[in-house]
Amino acid sequence: MQKAPRSEPGKSTLPQPGRPVPSRAYPGALIVVEGTDGSGKSTQLYLLKRWLEIGGYRLHFTEWNSSPLVKSATRRGKQRRLLTPATFSLLHAADFADRCERQIMPLLQGDYLVLADRYIYTAFARDAARGCPARWLRNLYRFAPIPDITFYFRAPLDVAVHRILSGRPKLKYYEAGMDLGMSYDRAESFRLFQARILEEYDKMVDSDNFVVLDGTLPVNKLQKQMRDIVASKIDLKRFAPRAQEPE
Repeated sequence: MQKAPRSEPGKSTLPQPGRPVPSRAYPGALIVVEGTDGSGKSTQLYLLKRWLEIGGYRLHFTEWNSSPLVKSATRRGKQRRLLTPATFSLLHAADFADRCERQIMPLLQGDYLVLADRYIYTAFARDAARGCPARWLRNLYRFAPIPDITFYFRAPLDVAVHRILSGRPKLKYYEAGMDLGMSYDRAESFRLFQARILEEYDKMVDSDNFVVLDGTLPVNKLQKQMRDIVASKIDLKRFAPRAQEPE
């Protein structure tokens, strides 16, 4: 993977607060995958990433809650079970802002294809499911660039929950939504929490221009659909390997 272009020292690459980034304020393109746990989104984005990498396209991959800046604070808060819905949301917002500042915006401005495994819509769904006001959440992430494509992998609740429960020996406290007090049983709490998240995602389908894909389809069929949509909506030739000039 090629190295990201460096931003000027001390100069912020984020848009000014309150001013959303125009869709074509940069030459790059942003592809996002969203969906509940167990919907298949991460698998499909990985396959798309490998396909593009093999083709030599200029790209960068980023995932939710991966900034080293706030990782230790988030880990300590989870271990001690100190996180309220608001503090949890603000930590994730800080994580996203750091990645947006250091990775996403510089790469979009540097003419890269950026692939994001979960984006601001994860916060809109999960944090709203925890009781955070939708308007407050939208305002919190108002600086984020709007994706060129947002794939929403939708799988029925029972299917997605079964995939997670069958593959993990134990659900983590916050992952299961135990902080919400919906059930003393982690598996049941997880199911109820995921139902809330699914409902929030469904609300955004039209308003946020989601491209809805059936998360129950075979992996290879889903991947073909994803590649076809990417090729139809984004001019991939712009991100192809640049021919080297003769010496």
